[in-house]
Parts: sequence; structure tokens; C-alpha cells
Amino acid sequence: MGLRLSVQRRAWRAHLAAVAARTPGLVPVVKGNGYGFGRNTLMAIAAEHTVRDGQIAVGTVYEAADVPADRTALVLTPHLGRIPGDVQGSAILTVGDLRHVEALAAQGWRGRVALKLESSMRRHGAEPQHLAGLAAAVAHAGATTDGYVLHLPLGGDDADRLDEIVTWLPHLDPSLPISVSHLTNETYTRLIAAHPAFQWRMRLGTVLWLSDKQLMHLSADVLAVKAVEGGSVAGYRAVVVPADGHIVLAAAGSAHGVRAHADGRSPFHFARTRIAMLEDPHMHTTMLFVPNGEPLPTIGDRLDVQRPLITITVDELMWTDD
Repeated sequence: MGLRLSVQRRAWRAHLAAVAARTPGLVPVVKGNGYGFGRNTLMAIAAEHTVRDGQIAVGTVYEAADVPADRTALVLTPHLGRIPGDVQGSAILTVGDLRHVEALAAQGWRGRVALKLESSMRRHGAEPQHLAGLAAAVAHAGATTDGYVLHLPLGGDDADRLDEIVTWLPHLDPSLPISVSHLTNETYTRLIAAHPAFQWRMRLGTVLWLSDKQLMHLSADVLAVKAVEGGSVAGYRAVVVPADGHIVLAAAGSAHGVRAHADGRSPFHFARTRIAMLEDPHMHTTMLFVPNGEPLPTIGDRLDVQRPLITITVDELMWTDD
């Protein structure tokens, strides 16, 4: 009950296998909310599709402990504080600045690190002229450089992203793998063919887990339906009811990550009709308003919820047969 993600198990697993088969050097990404499935759910599945050292990419050191003991966590975000005690020594931590190296050295980290390369996003990462110094600092700290990580932007097109990668190549050691992101399979295949002297890895998160949205359905229970008169007041914020109709209480709210779309529209639908929100979602419930004459759900019905799964925490994950 509550907010439910239903997934067609067999078709979804077949999709994963197909993506993995056409992606040499695949590094599955399991981070944040686990793309709506939850990190623990995806970790075991990701382990089936790993290559080279069994790497699974995670967002932060705080997520690294979720990676199975027989796989390696590739931590994508640099870390400045104390390294949690449950982070395995086999984990690969990321640095993009001398201060990142100093922070790891202060914690006594002598394991592997990945060098983060700056992309046009301008997030953390070393610029080409600073890369040699960063690598030298890693060696001086007693750690081992395992490879390079390049996080490319979603904006622009594959030609732009490919240009960014190629621009970096003269600065990189071909004996170390290069992990990239946000390329189509066709462009990634061309990259490998054009530069066979380098070892390529492709990090996949959204494309791996969520690219076939027809296999998934997000829905919420209807908990209550109450008749109301226009002009009356309801809700946490004493909202004026716009017309005669019904308040519908949906079992999904801000605690689940449910909110209005960027343009203010409600994400809830019933009988192919969008249901307006009486007020913004609050914790585990959203108050909706259905005017008289519109399709009206009853208690126990389920409402369609249209929100990106990367922002959602569900109460229930339901696997279904095709």
C-alpha cells in the first residue's frame, strides 16, 4: 500500500541483459535513491553485469558499503571527511584536486583512487595542466591511481561529448582505463574503434535501469474520498475549495519525493484524467480535488503518478510477470 512501483520482471531483466551485451566495459551505476528501485535491490542485479574487477559505481563513500563484498565500489564523488569504517579497502575513491588527495592521505588511505577529469559541466575535476601534479600527489600519498573518470554533460549532443573525450587523450596514460558517461551506444562503439590503444569503460545508470519506461508503472492508493462544497476551507494551509466536488487523499507525498511538475501541474491521474492538487503534497499524503462531473476514484483505487523515478522513494516494489 502507499506509493508502488510495478515492474514487468522478465522483460525488464531481458532489457538489462541486452544493454549489458552491447556495452563492453560496462560499469553499472547504483546511487542515490537507486533509481526508484532502492540501492539494495539493484546491487545484486548490478553484480551480474559487472566487468573488470567487478566494479559498481556509487555516488559517495556513504553508499560504498552497499556494494557486495565480492565486487568493487567506484566512488564517483570526492570525499573530504572521515572515511566510514565500513568502506572496503578494495573501493576506488575519486580525487579531482590536491585537497582531495590531502584529505584521503590524512585518513591513511593507501588504496586505489580514480582521477576525476574536468568536463564542460565544470564540476569537480582536474584540468589538463594540473593532471600530472594530481597523479604525483596520489603516488606520494602512497595510494595507487586506478584510472580516470570523466562525467560528461547531458546538454549538447554526442559530437560535443566525443570532442571532449578526444581532447583529453593526449594527457592520459593509455595503460589506465577511462570511465565515461552519457554517450549513446553507437558513439561509444565508435570511440572504442577509433582509439583502440585506450581501455574504455562505460558507466550506465538511467539508461541501464530506466530507459524502457513502458515496463514500469508508478501508482498510489486512494485513502479517502470526501464531498466538499465550493468556498469551504480544507488542507494544511486552509485552502479555499474552488468548486463543489470531492477531496481525494492519495497515499503519496513529499516524503516519497512527490511534488508538482516544474510547470505546476499535478502528477496524479485517474481514468486518463489529470487530478488537480488542492495543495502541495505533505509527507505521506497529497490532497487532490475532483470537481463534480469529473471521473471520481473510490477508496482502494490506484492513481497513476508521473514523476521521474530518480527522485522517488517508493513504499512497495512489485515485480510482475509480462
